[in-house]
Amino acid sequence: MNNRVHQGHFARKRFGQNFLNDSYIIDSIVSAIHPQKHEALIEIGPGLGALTEPVAERLDALTVIELDRDLAARLQTHPFLGPKLTIYQQDAMTFNFAELAAERGQPLRVFGNLPYNISTPLMFHLFSYTDAIKDMHFMLQKEVVNRLVAGPGSKAYGRLTVMAQYYCNVIPVLEVPPESFTPAPKVDSAVVRLVPHTSDQRPSVSDVRVLSRITTEAFGKRRKTLRNSLGHLFSAEVLAEMGIDATLRAENISVAQYCQLANWLSTHPEQPQES
Repeated sequence: MNNRVHQGHFARKRFGQNFLNDSYIIDSIVSAIHPQKHEALIEIGPGLGALTEPVAERLDALTVIELDRDLAARLQTHPFLGPKLTIYQQDAMTFNFAELAAERGQPLRVFGNLPYNISTPLMFHLFSYTDAIKDMHFMLQKEVVNRLVAGPGSKAYGRLTVMAQYYCNVIPVLEVPPESFTPAPKVDSAVVRLVPHTSDQRPSVSDVRVLSRITTEAFGKRRKTLRNSLGHLFSAEVLAEMGIDATLRAENISVAQYCQLANWLSTHPEQPQES
């Protein structure tokens, strides 16, 4: 039998489909999510319903976003799930989570086994809606979870780390081996919980677009020192005033220090370039 066929559905490579089929792992994820009847849960990429079914068992209603037309149709006609589901057959990257939270009258609890090929851009999309989200539970490539939880000074620490930790408290939940999926991916997976900071917990940044720009530039030249990667924005003297060594690299700067840099740049946008 073709190992990309599961429950009669052919896994589409272009959608990054790998279907979870390990009951112990599924139970562990559902326990971690701990869905409650009164909550507004939304699943991204329900696929064949491995998580959808056990989560929906505990709820009266569940919203799902599924890009694959065949899978969306299959869920719509599912004898048990169908009546409970609100199905959006669209790309989660185009979904307005704030609108749904307003409709539901409460912040959303988002979960899903995210397609690996879009997991990073999708998380950035979700970060822009953290005011409308209570928490997120995602199955991701283990390497991506390592990046989310990394600390300064490690190879895994990068732009995704800084932005994720600016927006959320990041908590690793469990590791998932390839054989828990059909077809088995070539990489290990892991589940992570992301809990958006309340406005008083979040590091103070006057313009998050500036933070995004600085991290893009610093990590775009991560092998260079800050003097080289960010010298056009900050002089060595300015960095020294902030207690930041200009000879360090992007991966040595903490989330709090990146926030400090963003706030300085927001109030000094016309910093002249050094020759």
